[in-house]
Amino acid sequence: MDLRTGIGTDVHRLVEGRPMTIAGLTWPEETSGPEGHSDGDVVLHAICDALFSASGLGDLGSNYGTSEPQWSGAAGDALLAETLVRVRAAGWTVCNVAVQLVGNRPRIGGRRTEAERHLAETHGIAVSFSATTTDGLGLTGRGEGVAAIATALLQRDT
Repeated sequence: MDLRTGIGTDVHRLVEGRPMTIAGLTWPEETSGPEGHSDGDVVLHAICDALFSASGLGDLGSNYGTSEPQWSGAAGDALLAETLVRVRAAGWTVCNVAVQLVGNRPRIGGRRTEAERHLAETHGIAVSFSATTTDGLGLTGRGEGVAAIATALLQRDT
């Protein structure tokens, strides 16, 4: 059995007046959101990076660089869908993904299951979603940004 693991991270600065999209969900109570070339969904971007890492297909930047205008403003769900097309075309099946949001907000507790269900139903992958804070340290602790770390386990198709 050919199994591979990958790790992915993503970090975005928070900007007032920008929508907060995390794990493919909109958080309307938030007054600031992640700045980026796309929607800044750090959770979905970290998942993409982990999938690319495990499959040996590069990383988020080499696949959806800022020099590619078709990805400008793209939803994280669109990036993840295309990532899965590429990973599966390379002969890999996603076994599971674990992803952790690092930041003070949004508070995911009440919507964790909703996010996991969204990812399973929209993308057909099993994702465990969690969150943590940095106890006031660093850009996430000061509320200046959000980050995510993901791991993926892939199996080579036979």
